[in-house]
Amino acid sequence: MPKSDRRQAYWRANLKLIFSLLGVWAFVSLVCGILFVEVLNQVQFFGLPLGFWVAQQGSILTFVGLIFIYAFQMDKLDQRYRDRAPAINPSTMDAPNNREKNYGS
Repeated sequence: MPKSDRRQAYWRANLKLIFSLLGVWAFVSLVCGILFVEVLNQVQFFGLPLGFWVAQQGSILTFVGLIFIYAFQMDKLDQRYRDRAPAINPSTMDAPNNREKNYGS
């Protein structure tokens, strides 16, 4: 696959992941926290109506969880689309401290 096609596929997958996670967050914070609040309030969760809990803490905790999911999924995506360049062996490199000091003698 040419490099430009790989980049396009990488960004397509990246955007798909971002929009999927934003969709989950929007559903939890907007739909569950606002639109279905009356239905959720019929259930008690730690002594509070579930709709109140979802609107106050649930959307924040969902967002924090989605950050971890995004980081994990992006790591997998980066590994999948990483260039397959040959690895460099540091022991064979000529480091500045390993050079012989030749002062023009």
